[in-house]
Amino acid sequence: MGVMAVLMLPLLLLGVSGLLFIYQEVSRLWSKSAVQNKVVVITDAISGLGKECARLFHAGGARLVLCAKNWERLENLYDTLVNVADPSKTFTPKLILLDLSDISCVQDVAKDVLDCYGCVDILINNASMKLKAPAHKISLELDKKIMDANYFGPITLTKALLPNMISRRTGQVVLVNNIQGKFGIPFRTAYAASKHAVLGFFDCLRAEVEEYDVVVSTVSPTFIRSYPGQGNWEPSIWKFFFRKLTYGVHPVEVAEEVMRTVRRKKQEVFMANPIPKAALYIRTFLPEFFFAVVSCGVKEKLHVPEES
Repeated sequence: MGVMAVLMLPLLLLGVSGLLFIYQEVSRLWSKSAVQNKVVVITDAISGLGKECARLFHAGGARLVLCAKNWERLENLYDTLVNVADPSKTFTPKLILLDLSDISCVQDVAKDVLDCYGCVDILINNASMKLKAPAHKISLELDKKIMDANYFGPITLTKALLPNMISRRTGQVVLVNNIQGKFGIPFRTAYAASKHAVLGFFDCLRAEVEEYDVVVSTVSPTFIRSYPGQGNWEPSIWKFFFRKLTYGVHPVEVAEEVMRTVRRKKQEVFMANPIPKAALYIRTFLPEFFFAVVSCGVKEKLHVPEES
């Protein structure tokens, strides 16, 4: 009996590994079929997350429209995608200069996309502008600039492309938001306000367009950390888990979740470690306790670093 148990364990592990491999391959093929030949618009495509989304959707056979406000970096991304992909199975990406904080150019960009492809199947609103500073030190002009980049920009582009989706009775809009769309933290007043606002808009929009078979999805990570190569990453398993808990989710993880969200047409995804998730529930059910804890944290800070 003991010998049989010893022999069964490797077979069991082999069987589980085989099933996991099959599941991953089926998921990969399913994801590819979900975006193949689809017109996919990605804003801020030169960011860490934008690049990973571009890589996944390009490999899946999507007709990419990559938007960003730096032409040189867009061309670098273009070269990377074209050089590593099979040209017989992929489409050449279209590059468009777009600064979402400049609302006046958004309508022209939407017209350019529709003139090129005639439709948009998937819009991934990824662009975002961050700011950390005490509220009384942020000018109203900067408040407005944050709202333009994080709220008015995404909703203007969405509203420009939405009639095409409604008339075709198909399409999906994905908003990559942030945990601060659910609750705010100190020294992020302008940023949190913009994230609350844009989440509220897309929550309302979801119900409005459901009858037209247009899907509205929101993906909210805690925050997206930089690539390992950009920091001091030690080859220690403990360091890895510590940083995973502390520094948020990797762009690759978020990009894969965006792909799953598109494939499964999920409405809302919240990507967070247990502590932020617990904070969300405490903010909802025990708001006074939540505010007290946050206030104590602020009082302990003698100096608050400001970020431009």
